[in-house]
Amino acid sequence: TWLLPVEAAQTLLPADLAGMQMWQRQGLTPFTALSYQHRHFGPSALRGLRRLFPSPRQSNWRLYLDAGPAHAPDTRTVLFLKNIMDSTLFTLATRLFSDALPTHLPARFVHERSGNALRTSIAPGAGSAPALEAFLQIAAPDDPQAKQLPKALAGLFGSWDEAVRFLALQDAAVAPCIGTEPVQLAFAEIELPIDVAQVLPAQAVGEVHCGLLADLPAALQTSPTFCFVVPQVPCRVLSECVLPPSTP
Repeated sequence: TWLLPVEAAQTLLPADLAGMQMWQRQGLTPFTALSYQHRHFGPSALRGLRRLFPSPRQSNWRLYLDAGPAHAPDTRTVLFLKNIMDSTLFTLATRLFSDALPTHLPARFVHERSGNALRTSIAPGAGSAPALEAFLQIAAPDDPQAKQLPKALAGLFGSWDEAVRFLALQDAAVAPCIGTEPVQLAFAEIELPIDVAQVLPAQAVGEVHCGLLADLPAALQTSPTFCFVVPQVPCRVLSECVLPPSTP
């Protein structure tokens, strides 16, 4: 997660969504790249047969809205800017069957942990996926400094737990539908029951390279990269619909 000036974050939005009200404090808003390894990702109705499904890696990059969009519940909602998966099958499936999760297929996607070291690397190749290169070190459990917020985040959140709870726990996500005019938003309700007590603090080793922010050097100087690791969580997509277009 990085803190960006709201004006800089607005430049990341598709042109049709410029002016969307993002959550902000002191003129700053968080931008998060959340990466994870699925375990037999598939329809919950198939129950035990889901073990036949593959376990793709996925990364979704989001901004945080101040409120739910028009025609949707007013709940904790993120706006998906990019979604990346390393499976051709799932990328095609999301393009064909999901309005809320249009996906990019990278040339290479590494997301692996070895002891307390974690590496995430997304190489776009000739595709449209954004690049990411990050090396993290998970803090020792007895490190008294591990859960101290960087100064910039401490001005927005009262504690490390509060920051993680806000950044990791959402009830819904929206994404612009491809090919709609005027632009329409797809709205998905999600269940993400993360126990903040199980979340591990981590530190970036060296500079984290995020391709989407490469043209915003001033924004990157606003705060250091804030990192944490969620060891395991059950995630469910509860519903998905296309919202009616907003009227001026």
